[in-house]
Amino acid sequence: MSDLYLRFDSIFFEKTRLSILTLLYREGRLSFNALKNALGGTDGAVYTHLEKLKLAGYLTRDKEVIDGNVSSQYGLTSFGKDEFRAYIGFLEGIVREHT
Repeated sequence: MSDLYLRFDSIFFEKTRLSILTLLYREGRLSFNALKNALGGTDGAVYTHLEKLKLAGYLTRDKEVIDGNVSSQYGLTSFGKDEFRAYIGFLEGIVREHT
């Protein structure tokens, strides 16, 4: 089990940030509001988690104008996708070992 903590950093492995990565991996791109609604967090809390992931290189943020309003859109970087796939592979390996 210690391999998990050696492989993935604390930015990646925090519960809310891992949820964000999961949502973005599944959906591709999501707006700030879509992420906030899915997570049930406050603006400040969700923004803080997104910024930590962005600064660590896991995701990107682009501004788009949708129906006359500016919207922040988030998506995973190649690094973010690779790390998430590695995490899923790690979990699949644990399941295979214990079934």
